[in-house]
Amino acid sequence: MISNIDKVRADKWLWFARFFRTRSLSSKYISENSVRVNGTKTKKPSASVKPGDIITLTIGNTTKVVKILSCGVRRGSALDAELLYSLQYSSFLTENKNYDRVGARPTKKNRRILDKIKSSLE
Repeated sequence: MISNIDKVRADKWLWFARFFRTRSLSSKYISENSVRVNGTKTKKPSASVKPGDIITLTIGNTTKVVKILSCGVRRGSALDAELLYSLQYSSFLTENKNYDRVGARPTKKNRRILDKIKSSLE
């Protein structure tokens, strides 16, 4: 549902926009992972956001940059949530697990030597 409200709490908006299942999860995420609002990190779930603000968040392997179009009044359906923001950028970070092995597989002795070297570096 779209409204003419000027600003709303960041955790509430993320919950309205259906980025998180519960409001407590969204506030916990903000305080632990620091969401960026207009390029500035915030660790406060009570930070105010308004239409026109840009929010950057990374959930799992996905980074999303969204522009707030409306603050919303309540948590509605997924179709209502799509009207609250426009997706500016989305990337799915993947690790390159298909690498080519150089040489033969290391033996147990080689692995012990590598572990010894790694522990001495730390």
